[in-house]
Amino acid sequence: MPNSYFQFKQFRVEQGECAMKVCTDACVLGAAADIAEARRILDVGTGTGLLALMAAQRNPAAHIEAVELDQAAARQAADNFKRSPWAGRLTVHAQTLAEFARTQPQPFDHILCNPPFFRHSLRSPDSGRTTARHTAPDTLTFAELARFAADYLTPEGRLTVLLPPPEMLHFEREATFAGLYPHQRLVLRHRPGSKALRHITEFRRQPSPATTAELALHEATGEAYSEQFRELLGPFYLAL
Repeated sequence: MPNSYFQFKQFRVEQGECAMKVCTDACVLGAAADIAEARRILDVGTGTGLLALMAAQRNPAAHIEAVELDQAAARQAADNFKRSPWAGRLTVHAQTLAEFARTQPQPFDHILCNPPFFRHSLRSPDSGRTTARHTAPDTLTFAELARFAADYLTPEGRLTVLLPPPEMLHFEREATFAGLYPHQRLVLRHRPGSKALRHITEFRRQPSPATTAELALHEATGEAYSEQFRELLGPFYLAL
């Protein structure tokens, strides 16, 4: 059974009330997204608040907002924010993305999202986990996320999304329809040469040939973390 919390070097993520717990690929997204120049950041579907907290640690000049439709998760994210060293720069909105859009927020320099993605797989009997992991008309769709980003990114703004490869292809089509284009992608693998697990793709308004890099989470034996992973997550993981 997952722990009720995940302890990082500079903050703790309580997760007992959240359907989706802290996971490695989300941590990679939080550590790898290019947020250095961002002053306003949005975490869509924040869950525990993990991505927002990692953004606050990495960018001391940024104000970070988060949206979460699940009320219990939103309360837990708000509590995690309050207990962090960056409480004054973190805000959570307990509402859907559509409801948040109706507040007409100021544009964001960077939007982060680890969205629901199992579009065609069997649903989980856990309704909270189902909402967190599956796209559905009453939750967050790829088209909705892409349209929101197109409407609320600054002219030079970026959207960074984490998805499995097949779902990322679908999302790229929706993003293109909305006027956002892949700029760079990071392919996550369990070990060198193994099947791609996730793509972390950055989208911008300006079309350009997308660059691709790879990250193996573990060494070739599949046991110890890779040196690249250790370097990326070193500022966050206690064990690195």
